[in-house]
Parts: sequence; structure tokens; C-alpha cells
Amino acid sequence: MSQESLHGRWSISDSEDEDNVIPPTPQKTSITPSIKPDLGSKPNNTTTSLKQEPKQSPNKQAEEVEGTLNVKEASAPSIGSEARKAAHVNQTNPAKYESNVSPAVKRKRETDEGGWNLSDSDDEAPTPPVAKDEDKKLILSPKRKKTEDTRPPSPHGTGYYKDEPADFFETNLLSMNDMYRFYLNKVSGIQKKFNTGALHIKEILSPMFGTLKESVQFNYCFDIPWMVEQYPPEFRDKPVIIVHGDKREAKARLIAQAKPYPHIRFCQAKLDIAFGTHHTKMMLLWYEEGFRVIILTSNLIRADWYQKTQGLWMSPLYPRLPEGSPGTAGESPTNFKRDLLEYLEAYRAPELADWIERIKQHDLSETRVYLIGSTPGRYQGPAKEKWGHLRLRKLLSEHTRPIPNEERWAVIGQFSSIGSMGLDKTKWLAAEFQHTLTTLGRAEKSLPSSQPQMLLIYPSVENVRTSLEGFPAGGSLPYSIQTAQKQLWLHSYFHGWHAEVTGRSNAMPHIKTYMRVSPDFTQLAWFLVTSANLSKAAWGALEKNNTQMMVRSYELGVLYLPSAFNMSTFPVEKNVFRGSASSKGFPVPFDLPPHRYSAKDQPWIWNIPYSQAPDTHGNVWMPS
Repeated sequence: MSQESLHGRWSISDSEDEDNVIPPTPQKTSITPSIKPDLGSKPNNTTTSLKQEPKQSPNKQAEEVEGTLNVKEASAPSIGSEARKAAHVNQTNPAKYESNVSPAVKRKRETDEGGWNLSDSDDEAPTPPVAKDEDKKLILSPKRKKTEDTRPPSPHGTGYYKDEPADFFETNLLSMNDMYRFYLNKVSGIQKKFNTGALHIKEILSPMFGTLKESVQFNYCFDIPWMVEQYPPEFRDKPVIIVHGDKREAKARLIAQAKPYPHIRFCQAKLDIAFGTHHTKMMLLWYEEGFRVIILTSNLIRADWYQKTQGLWMSPLYPRLPEGSPGTAGESPTNFKRDLLEYLEAYRAPELADWIERIKQHDLSETRVYLIGSTPGRYQGPAKEKWGHLRLRKLLSEHTRPIPNEERWAVIGQFSSIGSMGLDKTKWLAAEFQHTLTTLGRAEKSLPSSQPQMLLIYPSVENVRTSLEGFPAGGSLPYSIQTAQKQLWLHSYFHGWHAEVTGRSNAMPHIKTYMRVSPDFTQLAWFLVTSANLSKAAWGALEKNNTQMMVRSYELGVLYLPSAFNMSTFPVEKNVFRGSASSKGFPVPFDLPPHRYSAKDQPWIWNIPYSQAPDTHGNVWMPS
């Protein structure tokens, strides 16, 4: 199925779930977004090329979602997101903005990029114009000559990253707020006061937190040489297991990266349902002093730890239990130990067996968060509530209480990628997913006629253009035109990214958070940080008349509930980086209330051109 738009003819995916990928279609679209050299041509003569390929089976399509695409990627250091791969190819010679253009070219730019009629309706997407017969032929782009190249470690090229000064890193734990154990990542290029108490991966792996013996890295994208360098020299040869979802060629590239490192082993996550990914981001760290868990939102590539807003939960140091302790020992009031073990067992991976036994031997009783995971499968009966958004619904039902005037407590969802929601909001978002997010205690009555507001935070084009990274930040925000044009109704929910409270308004978010907030935006009923974006693949979708839950991907996050902290609600912290380690305010990473898109704002779409104004580096964004 294809559709005309102001940006040309696009193939529309039949997949209901597209997360961080170019959607596979019956007539597969092969798109390489990049910052292109102008080569002397007019700025807008560059067009998005579409490549028609034979129809493929669902299994073949799933393979391409997980790790292969028609882009040059020989010797590529980081494996994972196709959007990110495509955005990082051929960007060593970015196209500079041209201010002195002819009126004709300017008019063409405005036509090509002036938007695509965001719908005013929540319920109805506009009908696309019917294409003329003579326009229905796809233009086949000429075959590119295959060349050996090395993708630069930054979308800006090899010289973009600057080494952090010595005082960038923490030397002690005095500035760490250990009440919630929720931390933002450090960001290069912002005021130092906004990094005090934030964490870099080098700090997480440093002796400051323990004497490391072994570790496991669960993630989606890996740059293994860079990852190894983040371990301090004294821990750099300690055994590491990498848990990934790559298959075939992508798997071979990942293994090739690790050849110089004999201490690294691999565990491949089973992905048996099409369009699923291994999106979980977690570290298991075994020390001489005990054991620790980190659940985070960053990939293991340098770009994710440089100028993006990311978040993580760091567990306490878990001590070893006395010899002979029963299997139920060391459990927390939140049942975190049981849930972590069940999540690891869901991999059905022999490589994790020793770690499962190791965790059983440690005391996790100090944990105050609940684990919320997704694992691929179709679940019925009691298992239906073990994963995805029904797991969140169950916890909100059992461990929260109804609040007076709760219909005025808005739900906020903040994410960096968006899957297909269906033709209107009733298909999933405002139905089963909103039911989950608005659950507070056990419902004794039907849902109120006035549903709570749902506020969705996703960067606008202007957010990306004016960011620290400029347009290349959009390579990690892979909302595609194919998906967006099917759900114009969704965009009325959107709010921009503004984070003055954490000094991160210009550090584009890769963090994902969901919460329930009071009408005056000063209190939280709950807070969740997770790897799960806004997609059915991540959260799951009900099937078979709501008797079955289908989940495509691996995801992991932690849920903060006030009851686990002997509180009725969490107060929102107004001064996140004031240096106090004893504040009871919760450090929401962005400004409240959220700012609704202006009439001129559009959601960032990563595979259409933006050349009307330059980004912070003087570049434009031209898909090819």
C-alpha cells in the first residue's frame, strides 16, 4: 500500500509495530538519512530515493528489522537500530545551510518541507490524494557502488567528540541522592552544576562502586571497543557476557568486534516474533563486596553517553547471604528478586545460568522499586499479567490507592520512538494502554466519563534543530514518515522537550519515562523509567477478545510507587541539581507542566529533509 504526500510517494508498512526501525513493507523502502555534501547542486535537488524490491515473507522482513538494511556498513562499530545506522552513514561531509538562495528554490523548499497537514481531529486521519496513473511508477535509484568504509563514531565525523576534563567525573559519592537511586547521565557541553550527581558510564564501572569481578551487559546497540575502554584498566580484562538480539550478518559483525577481547562472551536473546527487538538495557555487576543491578536507557555506544538526556536506576550494593540461607531469603517488599530471576529465566539461556544462581545467593531486600519487563511471547491466564503494560496495570491496581478527583491527574508519557498505534486512538492508545496508565487501586466502579488527560512528550523539529548535536540527534529519534502519516490523530497529544530544570533542554532525550501527575504538577502518584518506547511491540497488545497478551520485544524498567517509600505521593523536586543528597523530591528530568506544540511545531520525522534553517552546527538534514 502506498500513499502520496508533500514529500513524494512513500510505501506504507503493514506492520502494526515499528520500533527504532525502518518499517519493512511489501515493497520495501530503502532509505538512508544522512547529512549530505551539496556537491554544487541546488539545496533541494536531493530527493528521497525509494527502492522497490521483491515481496518478502514475514520472517525475512523481521530479519531486516533486526539487523540488515541496504546501507553501507562495512566495519561498522555499533550494531542495532537501523534508524541509527542509517543516520550515521556518510556524514563526515555535512551539507552546510545556504542563506542566499533564489526565490524559486525557496518556494520549492517551503513546498517540500512545509509540513504535511497535521490533522486537527483526534479521530480521523486525512484521506491521501489519489495518485495519477503516470505517477504510480516508483523511481529506482541507481545502484551504488559498494565501498569499504568505517562509520564515524559520531554523526559529525571523527573529530566531534571531545575528551571530558578531569573534573567532569565524580571522585566520591557525596553528591549522590540515594533515596530514589534514579540518576541522569552526564552531558557534555552543559553547565557543570547540572552534571553534579549525574553519572557517566566510566563512573558506574569504577572502583567507587565496588571491586568488579564479572559483568553482564544487556543492550541493543554495541560499540565493543568503546565499551571495553569504559571499564577502568584494572577491570578491563574481567569476564563480560554481552546479551544481544542480533542475527545473521549483524551477529557476525558483533562477534567480529569482540575478536581482540577474549574475555567477552555472547548470549543471543531469542526473538521468535516478527518485528521484535532485544531493547532491554541492563548491567549485572558482580563485585568482591557483593552484587549490583543497573537498569538504564543508554545504548553502549559513545553517542548515547555524550549529549543526550538519559536515565538509570542503580541498585544498592547487595551483600552475599549467609551460607545455607533458604531460597526465599533476601527478598524485597517489592518482590524484586523474584521478578529479576523470572526475567532472566525467560531468556532460556545457558549462558545466564551461573548468574541466576549467583543472584539467588545475594540479599536484595533493600530494593524499593518494582521491576517491569517485557519478553516476547503470547500469554494467557495468570501469565498475561507478567509482562508489558498489563504487568504495570497489575502493580498499580495492587499497590496504589484511588485519589480524590483523580480524573484531573494527567498521565505523562515521554519517549524517543513511536510505533504504529492504529488508524485511531481507540485501537490501542486510548483503549488498553490508557486503561493501564490511569489505573489507581482496585477499581470498584466503571471508568469515569471524563478520562484523565494524556500528555505525550516527543521532540519537535525545532527541538532537534537547536539541540547540542543539531540534526544528527534526530538519528536517535526514529519516527518515520511511513508511520506518522498513518496516525496524524496522534500528533494532537504531543508536547515538546523542555528541561531547564535539569539543564538539558538542548540534550535530546533518549530516556523513556511515564508518570501520573497532580493537576498542579507538584505531586506524582507513580513514576516509571524504562527502555520501552511508545509502541505495541514494547508494551504488548491484547488479542483474542482480550484473553491473550502478545509482546514482541524485550524491555526493562523500574516503577517507583510511593507506598514503597512510606509516602502517599512523591513531591516533584524543583531544584534537581542543588547538591542535596537528602531531598525527598522526585527528580523528574524535564519541566512541568509540559509545553504543548505550537501551531508551527511538527514532530521530528527522521527520514524527511529539513533545510529551511541550519542546525547548531550550520548543517541541514537531507535524506538520500
